[in-house]
Amino acid sequence: MKRLIVGMLCLGICFGCSKKVSETDEKDRKISVVCTTGMVGDIVKNIMGNTAEVSNMIKAGTDPHLYSPTRGDVAALITADLVFYSGLYLEGRMEDVFKKIEEKGKTVFAVTDNVPKEYLLMPADYKGHPDPHVWMDVQGWIHGVNASLDLLVGKFPEHAEAYNANANAYIEKLTKLDAYIKKSMASIPENQRVLVTAHDAFSYFGRAYGLTERGIQGISTDSEAGLKDISNLVSFLVENKIPAVFVESTIDPKNVQALIEGAKARGHNVVIGGELFADAMGSEGTYEGTFVGMLDHNATTIARALGGTADEKGFQGKLSAGRHE
Repeated sequence: MKRLIVGMLCLGICFGCSKKVSETDEKDRKISVVCTTGMVGDIVKNIMGNTAEVSNMIKAGTDPHLYSPTRGDVAALITADLVFYSGLYLEGRMEDVFKKIEEKGKTVFAVTDNVPKEYLLMPADYKGHPDPHVWMDVQGWIHGVNASLDLLVGKFPEHAEAYNANANAYIEKLTKLDAYIKKSMASIPENQRVLVTAHDAFSYFGRAYGLTERGIQGISTDSEAGLKDISNLVSFLVENKIPAVFVESTIDPKNVQALIEGAKARGHNVVIGGELFADAMGSEGTYEGTFVGMLDHNATTIARALGGTADEKGFQGKLSAGRHE
């Protein structure tokens, strides 16, 4: 991989020089931006609007913790005008790529870089890194919106007015989403406000919206769940009479199924409450393939499965039928 990166960087530098000369007079050329995850791409698309061509490297249903860049990915990163990623070691296997590209003068930006340190969660089992799943708290992700806006206005002051207006409109949508999630989670009976998922991606969600969160695997899906982890969680489900657990769109549901079978063997029936979007959004082109749609789906699914009240179509009436059941 290191040889691949070095070779592609050399080609990229030569290509970039000739490209600048040939496109000097192309004033209307859109800014090329490569983002890692859909959540990051959603920020950039909403701020930059039609001034940019934005592509997401890691597609729906793909786990960013385990993602390694392909030759095509490296080529796209090298030729892009800007690179945005989530950060906090979410894309751990790509860290070397980002560093090498940045060393060559490319703007490479982690949207979580300016999140206040006191806001970040520091799990003991994540190698000294903060929990990277900041987007699970809407207010946390707004930090990423503001940081991205500052960078983009600084680089493209000619678009400052449009970018500021776009960001304000986006934050207004996110603020309404945040209020909906709070209302939905508050509707769940207090003794059932427990969220059990495939891995620890929902700690920020739990802290922000008043749920106890438990994951079978740790913060990163690089970790493996042991029999003891599953057994302890089964005991927790049985003792607290938790009615539902949740699978995730990027993770094999086998461990969640083991929880259900373990609880059943001890006389407690637990159901799968639905599939949640944790480390990736829904399919591109769908409502769930937007950040607002992703968290609307999650909140609606969780509330309905744990005994709360939420409209089956979500707070904007746009959820796909059956996706949250």
